[in-house]
Amino acid sequence: MARLQAVTLVPVTLGDNRWQAEPVWYHLGETVYRPLDSVDAVFMRTDPPVTVPYLYTTYVLDYVDPAKTLVVNSPQGLRTANEKMYALQFQEAIPETIVSRDKAVIRATVERWGQAVLKPLGGKAGEGILFLSAGDRNLNSMVEISTGRGREPVMIQTYLPAAKDGDKRVILLHGEPIGAVNRIPTGSEFRGNMAVGGRVAAAAITDRDREICAQLAPTLRRDGLIFVGIDIIGGYLTEVNVTSPTGIREIDRLDNVRLGEQVMTWICQHCPRAA
Repeated sequence: MARLQAVTLVPVTLGDNRWQAEPVWYHLGETVYRPLDSVDAVFMRTDPPVTVPYLYTTYVLDYVDPAKTLVVNSPQGLRTANEKMYALQFQEAIPETIVSRDKAVIRATVERWGQAVLKPLGGKAGEGILFLSAGDRNLNSMVEISTGRGREPVMIQTYLPAAKDGDKRVILLHGEPIGAVNRIPTGSEFRGNMAVGGRVAAAAITDRDREICAQLAPTLRRDGLIFVGIDIIGGYLTEVNVTSPTGIREIDRLDNVRLGEQVMTWICQHCPRAA
């Protein structure tokens, strides 16, 4: 069961190369309490981090009858796909990567590579991502802080110099790429995330991007991960985002498309009641 409200939206318009919204851009209907089996689809799109309450919500959604209601993304898939570690199974697509909480292992890896990027496994929007250098006298301290003194594992990836040219977000719908945007670091910031000031630019979906998507598609479909955003740097897959992938509005603005409408049309066509 859930409390539901009908939402009526006033579409945004594009002006001065940015979206313009009306002061009152939505209206809510009366709240009703209904079984989720009675609706066509449930779109689970809560921002990370994946907390214990988030996990409990996925357990509740497990009991929605899939013969009546489509849940996007699958609650089991959401639990399966840690947005950092899920990429590890696609070894032909990812850069050199380890996951460890052992400071000695991490330090030896950074010294072997020279430069690396540290990522918290539960982070979002670039939070907690660190650039590591073998010669940095703060290296031990940064690893200790990030791992909670060896209590929590982190991901370490070899630094990709192509990151300075951008971190491409590719949106996938049921395993198929439907749009992309490049997020480019600005100023002295090495991260390209939009949340930390990364500049966005139009990006084409390349043959290499499609090759990576083809590697992922069967696994994404198996796990019920319908709406996904992957990150690609220099032709390497770095993350698989399944909770609330961003980039739709930027792609729509830069490429003059309507990806949101495309996603919702697909969902409507694939609801069990539409069959």
